[in-house]
Amino acid sequence: MFIDFARIQVKAGQGGSGCVSFRREKFVAKGGPNGGDGGRGGSVFLVGDRNLNTLINFRYKKKFSAGRGQHGMGSDKRGKKGNDIFIKIPLGTLIKDVETGEIFADIVENNQKHIIAKGGRGGRGNARYVTSTNRAPRDWEVGRLGEEKHLELELKLIADIGLVGLPNAGKSTLLSVISSAKPKIADYPFTTLEPNLGIVQFTEFKSFVVADIPGLIEGAHEGKGLGHRFLRHIERTRSLAFLIDLSDENPKATFKTLWNELKEHSSILVNKPYIILLTKSDIVQSEKKKKSVKFKEKAISISSVTGNNIDLVKKEFYLLTEKAKELENSEQV
Repeated sequence: MFIDFARIQVKAGQGGSGCVSFRREKFVAKGGPNGGDGGRGGSVFLVGDRNLNTLINFRYKKKFSAGRGQHGMGSDKRGKKGNDIFIKIPLGTLIKDVETGEIFADIVENNQKHIIAKGGRGGRGNARYVTSTNRAPRDWEVGRLGEEKHLELELKLIADIGLVGLPNAGKSTLLSVISSAKPKIADYPFTTLEPNLGIVQFTEFKSFVVADIPGLIEGAHEGKGLGHRFLRHIERTRSLAFLIDLSDENPKATFKTLWNELKEHSSILVNKPYIILLTKSDIVQSEKKKKSVKFKEKAISISSVTGNNIDLVKKEFYLLTEKAKELENSEQV
């Protein structure tokens, strides 16, 4: 099951309290204070894991607590630090404060580690309170509380290419043909209700990731057809592939609808490199119609059923991915 939103509570450990203790040695009538400090409480870390692609682990477990620091001991022994906990999350997860909406972290790299709640400091033992006028203090300090936060986790899939199209445009079929992904496929709209990822092996040492985004409809940027939920996954893709059903009454109008929905959601989306694929060419018998559907942009007529131009699509996808990477690198310079 694909889950792309979750709310959890994290609580770092409380620091251990300081100790009140005095040396008790033979031939030493009044030994000085030797109470040790308490150990720091454990912290909570979030760690990116590329093997995860859903937040389903947080559907039932919503509270995470780190260990408490050990209390200080005599003989100036400091208490042990509380155990840290490491929460694994999928790449592309945005971490926000539930109440304020403040963004704490954006986990996009494998093994990327972010401390989200710091453990409380350990309390001081009485050895820390010795002064010139107070040689035998009985003061000590309680360990500080660890940080506690209520978090909102929002997953936005990371992929090289995002497949964009109306429901039943052939996105899932294409993904199943060019990769080993097995999305649900049927001849009716909204078959895909959850994003799917597929790794496409272009050559022995070159590959890229394609995301099949559930179909968009007019008004998606306003939330129609779960538009907001689906559109946010496109934000992370490096480039786009618009899939237009060649059998549509007006393929150009279909493209315009998709383009406007992306533009209304975010201007960033329409600045990504893209390509247009005219799908289902096998069911359009009229050569006249095929020739009449022309775009200013590069458009390739394909059929995932017969395999027409599928190898060309892989090549174009790879070139598109490389172009997107070059743009990213130039922007970072």
